[in-house]
Amino acid sequence: MKNKKDIYQGFEQGPIRPPSESQSLLIRFTRNCPWNKCLFCPVYKGEKFSLRSVENIIKDIDITCNYLNKIIENTENNKQIDQNLINKIFNDSKNKDRTAFNAALNWYFTGMESIFIQDANSLIMKPDNLIYVLKHMKKCFPMAKRITSYARSHTIARIKPDIMKDIADAGLNRIHIGLESGSDKVLDLIKKGCTQEMHINAGLKVKNAGIELSEYIMPGLGGIDLSKDHALETAKALNKINPDFIRIRTLAISPRTLLFEEYEQGRFKKSSDFMMVKELKLLVENLNNITSYIKSDHILNLLEDVQGKMPEHKEKILRVITDFLEMEPEKRVYYQVGKRMGVFRKTQDLSDITLLKKVKETCKLYNITSNNIDSIIQELMGRFV
Repeated sequence: MKNKKDIYQGFEQGPIRPPSESQSLLIRFTRNCPWNKCLFCPVYKGEKFSLRSVENIIKDIDITCNYLNKIIENTENNKQIDQNLINKIFNDSKNKDRTAFNAALNWYFTGMESIFIQDANSLIMKPDNLIYVLKHMKKCFPMAKRITSYARSHTIARIKPDIMKDIADAGLNRIHIGLESGSDKVLDLIKKGCTQEMHINAGLKVKNAGIELSEYIMPGLGGIDLSKDHALETAKALNKINPDFIRIRTLAISPRTLLFEEYEQGRFKKSSDFMMVKELKLLVENLNNITSYIKSDHILNLLEDVQGKMPEHKEKILRVITDFLEMEPEKRVYYQVGKRMGVFRKTQDLSDITLLKKVKETCKLYNITSNNIDSIIQELMGRFV
């Protein structure tokens, strides 16, 4: 279990986690991404993948657990936590790792319900090591209701079903997979390193093990040329998997990605916001016989109110999408700008006169119209990611 090359240098945290894990305790099992070739992804570029040793992961868990226990002990009689008490707890502790202490403190304040394992693909660990660490973590944090990780379909496809069940029994009860697309053409285009069949097999394996499954989809990833195929084949894959959650992540092309080069050279024809919403409509229309919950839980998504349980909320979701598509062009521009500025969150916010006035002033100041909105949105979203 010991990795001599992995020298312990203190508690570690990786760079990202899903928005739905914003209140989770972050424990790093691996560093960076073992694949790291997806054209659309700006994360981990220039970084090497490495496995953390079991010994060092255990150290991180134990240090955090010790801090958490001291915080709980010092507040068990409803004592108010102020900065003086926080400083005292830290100074009285044997370990002096501020990052681990802050992680424990933040988790305490957010209810201590979920843990997220970092980085991009924790299931690439040897199963025995992963199971051992999960059991130890569950023992240290018995209050945690959910333990979650990112994983790649390619990795899960190589894990035997009985081993996957053992991993579930050890405490891992939710997995996030970047399906991105169900189209083999799109998957090949973006160098995802897997196929539709692999996505389906991996998703079903996770579900059969009793683990909750989130599948991420990316409207716009096929560009203009593959938009229809992207929508229909993604719906086909999701219908076969029936994940617990379908999470929408609208394509944003960061200048730090290889896809940006393709876009700049004209080899990738990016869909406009309007086209991506039409693509999303086609996808939702073709979701059938599933019970997934659709979540639009990312700031890059244009329509945050595309949320609901299938099949009962399907028509409601389609109505939100259709309302945007049927807007007058000028009104649609106001919403696009307002959403990207953070002024609007939902299409209903257009009825707020004060907010709308602010957006109109911005459009007038920068001469934003339906003729140039697409290039402006690309610039705004590129900066964000």
